[in-house]
Amino acid sequence: MKKLLDQRGNKPTAIILSALLTMPLFVGCGQPQASVPPPMDNTRTTATAPNATPAAPKKGLNKVQKGAIVLAGAAALYYLYNRQKNAKADAGANSKYYLSKNGRVYYRDANRQVHWVTPPPNGIQVPAEEAQQYRDYQGYNNRSTGRDLTSVPEAQSATY
Repeated sequence: MKKLLDQRGNKPTAIILSALLTMPLFVGCGQPQASVPPPMDNTRTTATAPNATPAAPKKGLNKVQKGAIVLAGAAALYYLYNRQKNAKADAGANSKYYLSKNGRVYYRDANRQVHWVTPPPNGIQVPAEEAQQYRDYQGYNNRSTGRDLTSVPEAQSATY
């Protein structure tokens, strides 16, 4: 008789314990996520407008192109970062760039979501005097050798 009473008390206890253990699974469902969304990689290139006609290329170089250096890769990213790092916050959502620990440049949109910045595939033409400070970095004048951005002091002290 005593064994029968012990079994009757175990079933309600087991049901209550099961309900309590599964409760956290149901409590987490349906609540909006309050954290920052994951980073986005904006490396896709945008297509030109369908009715846009390409301009006829001019022969020769203009004054700017004669004294210009092409910055690509790390040199272009560092150029973009330096150009935008001190931008005012009210200048737009994409105006302030940050350097991450992994040597990449990013900005945050209005929802605080991270967007990675990629240099243009053809590089950036910069006046020679302005480009000199980037001569040690990969991509200076389309060079494949040089430093990357992980060695930059701002990247080593970055929080993201």
